[in-house]
Formats: sequence, structure tokens, C-alpha cells
Amino acid sequence: MHYLLIYDVAPDYLERRATFRDEHLGLAWQAHERGELILGGALAEPVNGAVLFFQGDSPAVVERFVAADPYVKNGLVTRWQIRPWLTVVGEQADSPVRPHA
Repeated sequence: MHYLLIYDVAPDYLERRATFRDEHLGLAWQAHERGELILGGALAEPVNGAVLFFQGDSPAVVERFVAADPYVKNGLVTRWQIRPWLTVVGEQADSPVRPHA
């Protein structure tokens, strides 16, 4: 199953993230190496959030990431949500759906 982790960030996120960035990125790359985090990054123009794309058997893998994320623990993330993502198009889609010929 695929999941999107959607972060809203504090207005001073860009000014404060340097202190926690290496720890956050280390956590993210470890999740990627385990095959849990597929892609992740900040939204741009304006930088007011981030989206991380996970795969796993349940949202627990995403919940563990959130619980350990220094951005969340230190208030850089003001709100977060985990959304199941029903992927239907692409090589990695969980439930591929092709048009009827």
C-alpha cells in the first residue's frame, strides 16, 4: 500500500531547519534504504509544507517516521497527516488500472 505523509511547516521553517536537517535527512535516507520511503521533499514557492511518499503494509511505517522526525519533535512541522494513496498508473502502482481496449 502507498501512503502520503503531508507536512505543514512553521512560518520560520527555513530559518530553523538547519539545526535539525542532517538528523531529518539521515532518518529519511534510512527509511529509503529499507524500502519504506520512495520520495520526499519540501514544496516550493512558497516553502510551506512537504510531501513524503511511503510504501508499506500499514500506516505504522509512516507513524514511526513521524514519531522520530526531529522536524516534528521540535515544532518545525505544525500539522501532519497520513493519507492512503490508491495508485493506479505507473510501474510501481499498487492497483494498476489500464483503459479498456
